[in-house]
Amino acid sequence: MIWILALLAFLALLTLWRVRIRARRAEADFPPEGLFLHFGENCVHYVQKGKGPDLVLIHGASGNTRDFTFALMDALSDRYRVTIFDRPGLGHSPRLARRGVTLRDQADLLAEAAQRLGVKDPILLGQSFGGAVAMAWAVHHPSVAAVVNVSGATYPWPGALDRLYATLSRPVIGPVLAHVIGAWVSDDYIEDAIEGVFAPQSAPFGYAGHIGAPLVARPHSLMANAQQRTDLRAHLEDLSPAYSGLTLPIEIVHGDADDTVSLTIHSEAMARDVPGAVLTRLPGIGHMPHHVSQDHVIAAIDRAAARAGLGRA
Repeated sequence: MIWILALLAFLALLTLWRVRIRARRAEADFPPEGLFLHFGENCVHYVQKGKGPDLVLIHGASGNTRDFTFALMDALSDRYRVTIFDRPGLGHSPRLARRGVTLRDQADLLAEAAQRLGVKDPILLGQSFGGAVAMAWAVHHPSVAAVVNVSGATYPWPGALDRLYATLSRPVIGPVLAHVIGAWVSDDYIEDAIEGVFAPQSAPFGYAGHIGAPLVARPHSLMANAQQRTDLRAHLEDLSPAYSGLTLPIEIVHGDADDTVSLTIHSEAMARDVPGAVLTRLPGIGHMPHHVSQDHVIAAIDRAAARAGLGRA
């Protein structure tokens, strides 16, 4: 019995040591790309570039600013002032709370951060989970000029919740599991997960080395990401009935081969329910059209700007 306890203690210490080393390495290899905005008790990491009408890019689950700085920001900053935020708990933005962070909380945080940066009447582009945040922002903050929803999760969906994320979001067992994953998850697993998100396409050359996926393997990010994903469906049940009252332009871009976020449940429903929503279906495209079908996404942004009456630099 003593040897068993001693072995368990050794494994626990080894896990804590590996978590600390791997987190430090992730933060050294993928440092903040931009600046930090501090207001009240809040802190938000952001990247801003370009001039013209304001465009805010909101990343999906497990993501960070690097998803957009890989290519999309540079393709847009010649005619838009592009602002990218790390959502709370991900990238280099700290968590808002250990648990219980809602879509409204995230939207309020980013809207206030944008206002403090002088962002005015922005076009919001949200991808995947970021699409839900963009819609919460548009519903609760009417100064938004337009929304571009890219593979966005915007409506509640049927089926069971993911057990891994549900477990990670729980007290006690969640932090334990997060430390085990943070210490022992392999690089091959992370690379396979990236490829899985892009399926049936492949990630662009250099994407895996740019995105900073090890940042999400830090325990605090694992738990924040899990809590947000686990609670998303309930939040969308509350939020989605408000969409029909929106009058701003909404452009939707969604691939019909997306097996992460359903085209039918989310984007086709919004195109049906919201008078100002226009859906562009991309045949054969998976969950990441802003990388593999970037021209269609940029065209949607330009249409949203034109529909909102925004000039170009």
